[in-house]
Amino acid sequence: MFSTKGRYALRVMIDLAQQHSEDYIPLKDIAERQDISKKYLEIIVKELVHGGLVTGVSGKGGGYKLTRKPSEYSVGEIIELLEGSLAPVACLADGATKCPRENVCRTLGMWTEFYLLERDFFYGQKLSDLVK
Repeated sequence: MFSTKGRYALRVMIDLAQQHSEDYIPLKDIAERQDISKKYLEIIVKELVHGGLVTGVSGKGGGYKLTRKPSEYSVGEIIELLEGSLAPVACLADGATKCPRENVCRTLGMWTEFYLLERDFFYGQKLSDLVK
């Protein structure tokens, strides 16, 4: 299950994509349109900036904007940035150490199949698909 952080990050990204603007979009405007606390969005956009998905400037005329075209973002990368790995079990996560039970694990095939379905689904969805 995804947290509000991941779901709201997706909403922020969709909102920014819908603006079709080269201007920076104030966070208060996004918060109002999305009916999300500005304070909570500050935490989320900080992670989006740190992950390189959006850029921001402060002061007059400040706000946030996408760093790429909406068609260049996958939903999977947005979710993983905020939620962490999509892997359903630790042994399938990126950088996981080799499991000593790998050769005898009766469930590894099932978890691997599920993980690939989930990953292919979310990485196959583009931000631009959600904006339409």
